[in-house]
Amino acid sequence: MIVYQATKHKFLDDNDNRNIEDVINAAYVQKTGRYATDSEFKSWAASLREMSRVLRDPQIPDDIGVGVEFGIPQTAKRIDFILSGTDDTGTPHVVIVELKQWSSAKLSDRDGLIVANRGGRTETEGPHPSYQAWSYAALLNGFNEAVYESGTALQPCAYLHNYRDDGIIRDARYTPYLDKAPVFLKGEDELKRLRDFIKKHVKKGDKGELLYRMENGRIRPSKMLADSLAKMLKGNQEFVLVDDQKVVYETCLARAEQASETRKQVVIVKGGPGTGKSVVAVNLLVALTKRGQVTKYVSKNAAPRAVYAKKLAGQVRRAEVGNMFSGSGGFHNAEPNVFDTLVVDEAHRLNAKSGLYGNLGENQVMELIRSAKCTIFFVDDDQIVTLADIGHTRELMHWANAAGAEITTLELSSQFRCGGSDGYIAWLDNWLGIRETANTDFDRDSFDFRIVDSPVELHDLIREKNKVNNRSRVVAGYCWDWKSKKDPDAYDIVMPEFGYQAQWNLDIDGSLWIMAPDSVEQVGCIHTCQGLELDYVGVIVGPDLVQIDGRFTSNVKQRSSQDRTVRGYKIRLAANASTANHVDRIIRNTYKTLMTRGLKGCYVYIHQSS
Repeated sequence: MIVYQATKHKFLDDNDNRNIEDVINAAYVQKTGRYATDSEFKSWAASLREMSRVLRDPQIPDDIGVGVEFGIPQTAKRIDFILSGTDDTGTPHVVIVELKQWSSAKLSDRDGLIVANRGGRTETEGPHPSYQAWSYAALLNGFNEAVYESGTALQPCAYLHNYRDDGIIRDARYTPYLDKAPVFLKGEDELKRLRDFIKKHVKKGDKGELLYRMENGRIRPSKMLADSLAKMLKGNQEFVLVDDQKVVYETCLARAEQASETRKQVVIVKGGPGTGKSVVAVNLLVALTKRGQVTKYVSKNAAPRAVYAKKLAGQVRRAEVGNMFSGSGGFHNAEPNVFDTLVVDEAHRLNAKSGLYGNLGENQVMELIRSAKCTIFFVDDDQIVTLADIGHTRELMHWANAAGAEITTLELSSQFRCGGSDGYIAWLDNWLGIRETANTDFDRDSFDFRIVDSPVELHDLIREKNKVNNRSRVVAGYCWDWKSKKDPDAYDIVMPEFGYQAQWNLDIDGSLWIMAPDSVEQVGCIHTCQGLELDYVGVIVGPDLVQIDGRFTSNVKQRSSQDRTVRGYKIRLAANASTANHVDRIIRNTYKTLMTRGLKGCYVYIHQSS
């Protein structure tokens, strides 16, 4: 999506004869269906007038393309200002301009970060403008096929039109990013330098054709974390961390360096589906291991660890995989502070007890904190999906305080799944009744969401999508007994009114169902897909969540008796009436988790019990 697109001539005309901020605002409402915030409106008014000054140079062609608020595919990120054209040889060029209202900043001792007032009342630490511009260019190249296939040269920069050079914004520590994306400041000399930068890279106009192709072009296949893991462990930068991801990553590295036996550190990173928790976690594992720390990636859920191990087979020794990746149940016997840092992904899935029979240890959260000088928890309270899950934020805080640890809380909010649509996640919360939001709909062009009329249609859609790269699967709530576990010829999910029958994920595939050949024919559940991602997911909503007059009502009695996620709820309910609310939330959380596995689309069939 691009909010505003024109040539330089038209952009200047809109500045001279209309309030450019009103033009952009009207286009924003039309494109997104919602109004911009006051801060966005004010920044358009100030920064776009400054950009009109920059472009008032007769040597900058009138027919270069001008774009404002260019949405980067598959993300919630937007590039402030973008110019398109060609060099003398006809090679397409794009100049990316990150616009800032800043007038001052303070140094940070963390790589690529700087302290500034970012539109709020207080100064906060965040990416340096040059890092931000460069990371957006890397994202654009990674996701946009029109950019990648045309060999378009991306030239990022930042323009801080209120900022006079004080030696901070161009401090030597930012040189690696200033070299990639120069920063231009307030003053006539700076204005001339920015104009020269533009003229160097965009010498001929293209009437905005490249911007049109970029907006309407195909999205490049998304990188999967599991597929990129081996390269990451070898030191390749497979994922560029942007904005809050970069802040979280650098803060976690700093806390890990500060930690000691007498100064324990606990970092709690909150983030919803698709915000990059696992990407940041694995990057931390790699970086801390390179720094010589004794580090492990810990996950209660076996499926991500099994997939990672399979992807690393033949490239990393099995013993090394075992040293790097671990379940959460083996720390009750660990010596205190034996690890430098434990990176705990999907911390909401932690249990109190460990062992096959739940009779070992005292509390996994406590045991993890005890075992390491620094413990980094990645958590999403809305992905607690069993009665045994205890790793909610309150529990993490409780045991961190009990250990006398210094606590840092951080948040990941930028969406990198579900078509990059923050609106889809908020809409899903509202639709499933998890929490009331203002999102009664979302941008349907950014994410392929459909409610279909039958499970047959649903499965056929997923089969078709899966032909491309084996990254599409059907999942369901656990409302049908797993008969095929004992009888391989039996079907588990049977809906005779549609002539539909399917088996749960085959026992022989185990935790690798999500990537096993031909497993598109089987149906997965929460345990085989949580913590992992697909291109397209098809979700069968079982009779444990019934829709009546547009509202969902849960019914735990419709869960299969074999489902361990709510085992013991009747006993708990007899002792505590609030268990009913807990179980209701687990059911809704389960479907939210299932419906957020897809990068590109989600198809849903809602089963109505007879």
